[in-house]
Amino acid sequence: MSDEARNAVVAALVDLAGSADYRDRADAGRCLASFAEMPAARGPLLALVLDAGDTFVTRATAEALLRRGDAVGLAAVASALAAADPNHADWVGTAVRDVFAVFSDERDAAVRECEVLTGHPDERTRRGAGLLTAVLTGIEPILH
Repeated sequence: MSDEARNAVVAALVDLAGSADYRDRADAGRCLASFAEMPAARGPLLALVLDAGDTFVTRATAEALLRRGDAVGLAAVASALAAADPNHADWVGTAVRDVFAVFSDERDAAVRECEVLTGHPDERTRRGAGLLTAVLTGIEPILH
C-alpha cells in the first residue's frame, strides 16, 4: 500500500474515531491499531484507549494494540495506562490479561519489551511501561 493510501485510511479511521456511536469508535480503534506506527494515528489511539464514553472502546483498542506484539503497540498502551483513571486502568488490565494469559513466551516477550520501554524518552511511556510490566508479571499463562 502506498503512503498516500495509508494516510487516507488513517484519516478515514480518525474521522470514524470521532463518532458518537461507541461501536464506530471501537471499530476505529481496532483498525487504527494496524497503523499505530503512523504519527497521525497516535493521538487518536490514545484517546480511544482512554475513551470517556464507553470502556468497551478502551478494551477493544487496547487489545488490538497489544495483539500487534511489538514495541509500538506496547508503547501506546503503556502511555495510555500511565494517564488512565482507575476504571480505564482496570479495562486496560483486562485487555492485557486477555492477550497474554495463554502463552508464556508471548507474555515474556512483552515483559522484555516493557523493560526496554522503561528507557523511552517520553516520561509517560516510561511510567506506563512500569505499570504494564506489573500487570504482565502478575499473569500466570496457561501454556509454558
